[in-house]
Amino acid sequence: MGIGTSILLIAIGAILKFAVTASVSGVSLATVGVILMIVGVLGLLISLIVGGYWTRRGYPPPPDPLL
Repeated sequence: MGIGTSILLIAIGAILKFAVTASVSGVSLATVGVILMIVGVLGLLISLIVGGYWTRRGYPPPPDPLL
């Protein structure tokens, strides 16, 4: 899951939690919204950690052709 997908899940979860007043029998939309927000935050953290790991590794610079 990428950063964009994580942010999308957080946004959809927030909409379900705070803006939707409709009810569905057998399903609490507020609970589904909270679950989506939690999954989105976890995905965002994992994406940032893994992305940060790969960018911090670094590679040695290429050799100077003039030497």
